[in-house]
Amino acid sequence: MKIIESHKKEYTISTDKNKLDISSIHKFLSNEADWSYGIPLNTLKVSIENSLNFGLYYKHQQVGYARIISDYSTIAYLGDVFVLKEFRGKGLSKWLINEIMQHPNLQGLRRWILLTDTAEWLYKKFGFTKLPNPEFYMEKHNPNVYNGIGKTNANNTV
Repeated sequence: MKIIESHKKEYTISTDKNKLDISSIHKFLSNEADWSYGIPLNTLKVSIENSLNFGLYYKHQQVGYARIISDYSTIAYLGDVFVLKEFRGKGLSKWLINEIMQHPNLQGLRRWILLTDTAEWLYKKFGFTKLPNPEFYMEKHNPNVYNGIGKTNANNTV
């Protein structure tokens, strides 16, 4: 897939995996993000390898990140979105989401999905809504997977 970059003053958004500061991303996701607290570094590396990644940089410092899981024809999941605290309030998250939504390989999708309990205000600006029929939604969620609690086998037993 073609690498895409966008620039605003001293900020850059890039889909180039080689520019990602995996250590910085891991530090945030494993220590500060409640959705991925404790994520092992190797798990993060595999997720990056199998996703369309968007790095947000101030000069050459990684200050934000987001990734897409998609089949590039019908559906996309937006996840692991963050901007470091000291860079918030500058419109960077809005710019990041806009760049993601405009990516040429993510056009014409039937469905976009995401999970959030902190930034509903941001995603509403891009057409995301609450589930109209939450009774149709199902999930299998293991919030303790990274700390070894609740690991299950195929028969859902510990």
